[in-house]
Amino acid sequence: MSQQQLRRGPLRPDPEPHVPHGPRPARLVRWLGGFGCVAAGYTVFQSLVGVLPDSVDGESARYTIAVVSGLGTAVAAWLSAALIRTRYADTDNTPVPPGQLTPTTPSLSGPGPLPELFSTAYDTLAEQVCVVDDPVRGQLTGWSHSLGESGPGRPTSVGTAYGLHIMLDLGMPEGRIGAGDLVDTLWRLRLPDGGWSARSQGSEARPEVTALVLGALARAGASRERLAAEVAHCEAGFTHELDRAGRSLTHVVTTVLRGLLRAAPRSDTLPLLRDALVEGAVTDPRRQHRRCWGYRLAPLHGPPSPLHTAQAVVALDRAARVLGGESANGRAAREDGVRWLLACPDAPHDACLDLSNLREEVRRPRTDDPSRHEVLNVRHFTASWIVRALLTPGARDIAREDGLEEEWRERLNGAVSAVWAGQTDGIWTWVRDDSSELRRPMWMTYQGLSALRAHAVWVYQPNG
Repeated sequence: MSQQQLRRGPLRPDPEPHVPHGPRPARLVRWLGGFGCVAAGYTVFQSLVGVLPDSVDGESARYTIAVVSGLGTAVAAWLSAALIRTRYADTDNTPVPPGQLTPTTPSLSGPGPLPELFSTAYDTLAEQVCVVDDPVRGQLTGWSHSLGESGPGRPTSVGTAYGLHIMLDLGMPEGRIGAGDLVDTLWRLRLPDGGWSARSQGSEARPEVTALVLGALARAGASRERLAAEVAHCEAGFTHELDRAGRSLTHVVTTVLRGLLRAAPRSDTLPLLRDALVEGAVTDPRRQHRRCWGYRLAPLHGPPSPLHTAQAVVALDRAARVLGGESANGRAAREDGVRWLLACPDAPHDACLDLSNLREEVRRPRTDDPSRHEVLNVRHFTASWIVRALLTPGARDIAREDGLEEEWRERLNGAVSAVWAGQTDGIWTWVRDDSSELRRPMWMTYQGLSALRAHAVWVYQPNG
């Protein structure tokens, strides 16, 4: 709805456009420039002829002085009128029609690189979307875990959930990919007993994958009623008794916390997960004994980890806003995590050790054979998490209060540069640890695009 529509009632006509008084001085200037300068020159000539003393040699000398002065005055008047006329000509005094705005700032020199990057990323995802007619689940539309996998592609829960997140971030520019098709596919990929799992986890639902899918569905507008049953299923299985391994890992707890904050913001489980995350922090004597996080929330915690600290900061900042506050201990832990990230001693900050990508294993005993373990290999795009952590509202406030805005800016810009360097045409690649093979996981492209988009929103200035 336009601004004019907001101001006008249904029976009130548009007011007549206001005509400014600018054109009248312009016409007066043109009139003066046409012959007013001649009149001014003649007046000076007549005055001088009458007042010059007789001592001036001869009648011709008196007339010569008067003529020269009159001509000079006429030329000066004409030049002044021309200058004013030019100034008015540069100003558009035409009334502005209703609904139009006149630009008040110079136009931008051209678009930055992000629009093209987003466009090419969308094109690639649209070209590589998988559409499969499953005899049991029906038509599936989505993506596998990585783009360009060998063999026939088939949508997976993880790949399609991240793809849906990407489409929502990019704004679904046109209809080659339909959000409704992706949402339907995720529901069809739901396991028979409820919940979702990664491809390598088999037929047993896992809370981190279930929370990821629920977060994507909630963001796409799925009804709270339909989500509620799956939320309850996720919460029931994510206990110390049923999933001790998952509850002890920072990555799993933060993933479940973020997903449930989207899908069930009033869940009673959220404060419990937030408190467990706060209690799992460790102190680092190398960085002023600040609290931070390792890969585990329970002993043995592992070494302080920039990745897991960033994940905890993002989850705690979001929880504080969704849940309407935080305890003093929770706030102190979150703020310590930000200060710990800002205290990175390495340089340069676009290639420092804090930005190193990590890989970890999520090992759980198999329910059908507890002597064996289910192993999920998880890879982490650390730079993207550092960007997201430093762009939380709480992190910016801390940097301002501590006088660390320059350090905050250096580390943020370095992390953004590292994120940018990892992509080609908007698609990110991961080098496998055991070979030179390149993989293009959907989760990595989502995290890269999300980080760059968040940074672009932060640096945007309305006046260029």
